[in-house]
Amino acid sequence: MISDAISKLEEALEVNPQKHDAIWCLGNAYTSHGFLNPDEDEAKVYFDKAAQCFQQAVDADPENELYRKSFEVSTKASELHAQIHKQGPLQQAMGPGPSTAATSTKGSKKKKSSDLKYDIFGWVILAVGLVAWVGFAKSNVPPPAHSPPR
Repeated sequence: MISDAISKLEEALEVNPQKHDAIWCLGNAYTSHGFLNPDEDEAKVYFDKAAQCFQQAVDADPENELYRKSFEVSTKASELHAQIHKQGPLQQAMGPGPSTAATSTKGSKKKKSSDLKYDIFGWVILAVGLVAWVGFAKSNVPPPAHSPPR
């Protein structure tokens, strides 16, 4: 699903490479893809691409606070990724000893991991929706009313 979004955003940027909100959305998609990837090296590649997109968005619209914050946070993404994926295996290893309890703990941990993925997807979708809404609102502003000449 994220790969489809990335390819569609890249297509949109081929049409209009200066569309800073699409660049920002692409950065969010790369960030999400990185967080969902358990391999730190592969995730870092996505985080680097996201940082490049966020930097391009900042360059295109330096007044946009959201773009600047996204770029700042993207520099910390690798650390957060390591912490998130480090906690998952540790929690499973520290589960109780009995096999029936361990089985239910694994199921519960998988559910929590799945919940985390859905939480991340939800926030990304919300952010993309808000940016799209603001972008459309800005592009469809009616012209100011002209006062009659004096």
